[in-house]
Amino acid sequence: MKFLRRPAVLSAAAACLLLASAGCSAFTGAVEVAAPSPSGDAVRACRALDGALPGSVDGLPGRETDPASRWTAAWGDPAVTLRCGVPKPEVLTPGSEQYNPTSESVEVDGVQWLPEDVGDGYRFTTLRREANVEVFVPHAHAPEPEVLVDLAEAVGRAVPRAS
Repeated sequence: MKFLRRPAVLSAAAACLLLASAGCSAFTGAVEVAAPSPSGDAVRACRALDGALPGSVDGLPGRETDPASRWTAAWGDPAVTLRCGVPKPEVLTPGSEQYNPTSESVEVDGVQWLPEDVGDGYRFTTLRREANVEVFVPHAHAPEPEVLVDLAEAVGRAVPRAS
């Protein structure tokens, strides 16, 4: 009996290795991501970002989004999500309850991000860009800012600094 089980285990392991080497993902189904509605200069910047995004982020393979939108992207499971053309964060909006003009930001490869702990992960939103780009990183992918390293080049190149 052991002889029969061992080849089955080896075959399953070989199949997994083959799928992984082919770049296949075990993730099925699209990730629900609310699509923003950019306007003005943000449309051009988000369109450029759509064409510049990497296929994987922090080793996580890309996934489809639902609804399908050129303003959204997702990677891995649980999904890291990106939305381009979102409104300015409440914490930076004068008059909002959360307004805090002294909120700290982080810089990753020339791109400034506002980090906000939103319970089940961090939301990072670009600062001083023609379009606000929001990236949600679940705590499962800690340290969360590592994802920004793979996105900073595309954002820096595609989304110009605001004048």
